[in-house]
Amino acid sequence: MTDVEQLTAAGNEMSASFVAAKKRSDKTLAELEANPSKFTMLTGDRPTGRLHLGHFFGSIQERVQMQERGVHTNLIIADYQVITDRDTTEHIQDNVLNLVLDYLAAGIDPKKTMIYTHSAVPAENQLMLPFLSLITEAELHRNPTVKSEMEASGHALTGLLLTYPVHQACDILFCKANVVPIGKDNLPHVELTRTIARRFNERYSPKHEIFPEPSAILSEAPEIPGLDGRKMSKSYGNSIQLGATAEETAKLIKKSPTDSERMISFDPIARPQVSALLTTAGLVTGRKPEEIAKEIGNGGSGTLKKYVTDEVNAFLAPHRERRAELAKDMDSVRDILEEGNRRANEIAEATLDEVRSAMGMVY
Repeated sequence: MTDVEQLTAAGNEMSASFVAAKKRSDKTLAELEANPSKFTMLTGDRPTGRLHLGHFFGSIQERVQMQERGVHTNLIIADYQVITDRDTTEHIQDNVLNLVLDYLAAGIDPKKTMIYTHSAVPAENQLMLPFLSLITEAELHRNPTVKSEMEASGHALTGLLLTYPVHQACDILFCKANVVPIGKDNLPHVELTRTIARRFNERYSPKHEIFPEPSAILSEAPEIPGLDGRKMSKSYGNSIQLGATAEETAKLIKKSPTDSERMISFDPIARPQVSALLTTAGLVTGRKPEEIAKEIGNGGSGTLKKYVTDEVNAFLAPHRERRAELAKDMDSVRDILEEGNRRANEIAEATLDEVRSAMGMVY
């Protein structure tokens, strides 16, 4: 088979896999709407920086909605995964606590949602050992997310980066999560988790299923561009942080690049930077970017930037007010994380006991 034929076959396989996952996602979402208490959700973030508008519209809103529907929601702060592609853990404690602040300010209720960190739950991480035995090296190398993250980091492929989809399987399966809300790019991680769950059950517990095969709930959230037209990212410095001040936000938007054409129009291909600002304005106002562009018309980039600044700051003002109030009592924030870690340890130890028993490793 030629290289072209191999690429075509791989593309067809991925396309078929996505179609199957989309059908499963739609079915699961319908079941979840009818009976939310049957479902346990796991999602989370790496504490590599502050959360921004992309996170809010891409995932945080959905997490709060799931929580309020009555789904058993779990949020992992994946601190160990910071070192998959970074050489330092500088600022990690500050980043973790700021994640918790933003979660709480956005409406995550720690009485309904378990918030915990990787490094505080040894039993969850210990699941890596049996799970790694269920996956081949070739399957790890095939994961497209690992490849893209390795290229983006500029680092050599570390053992932790190669195996981090298995680590994510530990995150999902330790609490028996059966739904994982994700974007299309992260679908291979959930598919690998399903494979691990199925192989463990078949090999060690064929008469009594220990792990569910989780379904991905494919997010309908639009991809949110950064202020420079590229993907919104902490590393690009093109994102509006949820916890930034109104002045910091105004300064960032004012510095964002546009083009020399005075008439404002929405054209993501020909005018990505102007369109990125219009997209941001559309998200925070609930209006169509084309409508905003028509309204600004010949006002130029200065008028556009003022409009975006005013609307973003108005949208984020309640979040920032709640966040500032919460930050006055950081001991309470730490207590919330400590309690989440305690609950996660109870769950992880119970799951690990089941795994050891199924494997005949109880002495």
